[in-house]
Amino acid sequence: MNTLERTLIEKAGYAHGWENVRESTPERVVMFSARHKAEAHVTPTATPMVWQVTFPKGPPTSELTRSLPEQHQGDDSFQAAGEAPLGRLLRRAAELAMSLPNQAAEHYAAEIAKLDANPPSTTEVLALVKQRRGQDLFRKALMDYWGGACAVTGIAVPELLRASHAKPWAKCATDAERLNVFNGFLLCAHLDALFDQGLMTFDEQGNPEFSPRLDAATRSKLSLDQSCKLRWITAEHTPFLSWHRQHVFCPQ
Repeated sequence: MNTLERTLIEKAGYAHGWENVRESTPERVVMFSARHKAEAHVTPTATPMVWQVTFPKGPPTSELTRSLPEQHQGDDSFQAAGEAPLGRLLRRAAELAMSLPNQAAEHYAAEIAKLDANPPSTTEVLALVKQRRGQDLFRKALMDYWGGACAVTGIAVPELLRASHAKPWAKCATDAERLNVFNGFLLCAHLDALFDQGLMTFDEQGNPEFSPRLDAATRSKLSLDQSCKLRWITAEHTPFLSWHRQHVFCPQ
């Protein structure tokens, strides 16, 4: 790669979640970030301005392939033909790296350690502060994982989106479980309310199930039908959805 190509790659990295350069040579550019643990390795191909990109420290290839299948070249390799595809690939990889596998829980543990060292005046206030901060981090993780768009509708207006737990905060045994990005979905406000109150759930394929308490007229007004399917679902979601169907969903 010539100097111009390396400059373009570094610029794309800086703009899309990889603000630090560990290595920049004609053979490859290696980028990383203080906000997550992943690395991006960009190497030249036989065609100018077409690059091979790998992420040896994550995020999971399967997750990235789901978002950008047209750029996946097999195994752990992706291809970027120009600045725009490189930017899309780097941005999505950074979003996933900031949410997976347990970034929210790690950030929470670090922040709570500082808070415990200088706690508020009462234990009640401390508990509320901890829960609020945990919920903020959980929302951020879901925003990153779902690309800032509703897990069902794809609506990407942040003010309309809610971080919905499948297994509620109070029912989780550990902070890691509470803040697990697979223990919830980024949902539009009305879907969040339905999911939270057990009037709607999802099966193992991401298909919606509606409580009989929602009559046909209500479902019609809310545009609730089988098109209200999760945009994708992974094996990691399954135990949390199973818990939601057993303990939150209202089957009658």
